[in-house]
Amino acid sequence: MKGGLVKSSQNAETMTQPIAHLANEGILIIPGGKGTRKLVKDSEWIKKLKHLSLSAPNVLTICTGDALLAKIELLNDKKATSNKRAFDWVKSVNKSVFWQEKARWVVSGKYYTSSGVSAGIDIALGFVADQHGRKTAEKIAFDIEYVWNDDPNNDLFIS
Repeated sequence: MKGGLVKSSQNAETMTQPIAHLANEGILIIPGGKGTRKLVKDSEWIKKLKHLSLSAPNVLTICTGDALLAKIELLNDKKATSNKRAFDWVKSVNKSVFWQEKARWVVSGKYYTSSGVSAGIDIALGFVADQHGRKTAEKIAFDIEYVWNDDPNNDLFIS
């Protein structure tokens, strides 16, 4: 809520901003991982996430972070996707979502949901393309030496 340095279970560090920054131009990013299975049952945390998600102009989820957005029912009657290795669990969290199994990422209004971790990079570039143009997204992909899967329907990880 206050912002600051956050570490993942792999010790990757991310500098976050205070929640107040979301009000006008912020992007709420909901990452996934093993912790989502615990958080999806934490009603107090879910309540805070719903408030944040409703007020954020843009919400991007990565991997099983999609389950958290589904839990707060903001994906009801919308298309969404998630990590294929946890797809059955994510679908069980909310059956009112139109889960898209063969999708790298899905855009439903201000909500962007993505498949696995690397799809998080693809969705971020897709978001940049939507907000600032394709050339900007392509330049970022080139600068970080990343081969962008720019087709949200080209999901090689589905059987």
